[in-house]
Amino acid sequence: MLHSPDPAVQTQGAFGLSQRGVEAKSAVPALTEALKSPNALVRQNAALALGAVGPDARPAVPELTPLLNDAEWAVRRQGAIALGRIGPEAADALPALRRLQEDSSNLVRQAAAEAIQKIKNPPK
Repeated sequence: MLHSPDPAVQTQGAFGLSQRGVEAKSAVPALTEALKSPNALVRQNAALALGAVGPDARPAVPELTPLLNDAEWAVRRQGAIALGRIGPEAADALPALRRLQEDSSNLVRQAAAEAIQKIKNPPK
């Protein structure tokens, strides 16, 4: 579904993978590629799925980090949430997450703050 030419199908595929959690680990490369979609809902749901995979989505960090500058606040928020769920393996994104604490959206600022905490102080 992620390779469909239809953004609605791609969105559904990414959302479905988000429900699988760590079981979607094998889809990390395809989800990472979906982060580059021109469609905001595809980018948002790909980030959602990568966050659900958690630390095993570490290879996606270099592609997730640019989402923190996305024009759509919901994509920025979901990118921050995903990086937080990846945890300490997403430490390279900390400078971008710190900048996001000045975002115009309160929800984005909150997601960035929570992600920073999860990366710096992962739950035991």
